[in-house]
Amino acid sequence: MAMRQLKRKFRKMTADLLDLPQDVVYDLPRLTMIGDRQLYIENHRGVKHFSSDKLRLALSKGELEVTGSSLVIRTIWTEEVFIEGVIANIEIIP
Repeated sequence: MAMRQLKRKFRKMTADLLDLPQDVVYDLPRLTMIGDRQLYIENHRGVKHFSSDKLRLALSKGELEVTGSSLVIRTIWTEEVFIEGVIANIEIIP
């Protein structure tokens, strides 16, 4: 078994045993969307691009791209961002 697979299996066992959320163990983004008008994103690594029709965030692995219209960043913290507008598409780019 490769070391990468062993690490992944260990993380999953740890998460299951300690009842930890998968996003915490695997450092995955957590997205909370309200309709197509609000989006709250946790566990990002910084804003790479922002305009009224596109938001691109760095992730621990890859990027997250949100497209739409009239996008506005309402709140931004170190690892969290809250946007409003008309959200048309969300894509994770490896």
